[in-house]
Amino acid sequence: MSARAVVDRLLPAAVLVGLVVGWELLVRLAGIPHYTLPAPSLVAQTLWANGGSLASSWWFTLKVTFGALALAVAGGVLIASVFALSRPLERAFLPVAVMLQVTPVVAVAPLILIYVESTTAALLLCTWIVAFFPILSNTVIGLRAADAGHRDLFRLYRATPWQRLRLLLVPTALPYFAAGLKISGGLSLIGAVTAEMVAGAAGRETGLASRILEASFRTETPKMFAALVLLVLTGVAIFWLFDRLARALLGHWHASEMPRTEP
Repeated sequence: MSARAVVDRLLPAAVLVGLVVGWELLVRLAGIPHYTLPAPSLVAQTLWANGGSLASSWWFTLKVTFGALALAVAGGVLIASVFALSRPLERAFLPVAVMLQVTPVVAVAPLILIYVESTTAALLLCTWIVAFFPILSNTVIGLRAADAGHRDLFRLYRATPWQRLRLLLVPTALPYFAAGLKISGGLSLIGAVTAEMVAGAAGRETGLASRILEASFRTETPKMFAALVLLVLTGVAIFWLFDRLARALLGHWHASEMPRTEP
């Protein structure tokens, strides 16, 4: 590994460490009280002291996030395939998908919580609304992005619809789908937290958003930061997971994920 590659890998970590150290010094030197801005060391202590409750809440948020994301992927890919095969159906139903996308989940979540008896199911539905459209939109674009010459070639050789789908349309749509998955992964976490905020802190099974609400009611700012750190780390891990998945699927043949060679 070259020296430049080592620097490129260590630079993000160095910047992050520098920011945390600067935060710690700012709090200590300025004498900022912990209820206004806790130091990173205090946040870490709070995270360790409340690890049990925060871990169970984190697991609940994670289940809602990935459950809704799985539903968004299944529904988005299926509907995108229908839209790609039928322009009239796309023109008829795409406005409905757009309306779901542009409606703020904060506005619609209280209604869903009224109409859906199960709180967990309501949270899944709210999160699905947020995560669904990027999968649908990107997959539709990808399925339509196949080269016209390649389409004609498949017709010339009398390929079956299954062969066209498997050998032409799916490989063409895969980079677009991977990009949509990266976007929806983060949006699903945001949707889960937002829906939990609307649902409140009641109930046995509650997520990290509920822990943040409880801490805010009690002015436990370090605990709020500890839950927020867990959410940030979870979001970064989700993006990293899908980024690695995209590289594994596309890195050996698509330019968007191939290793970059710079002079």
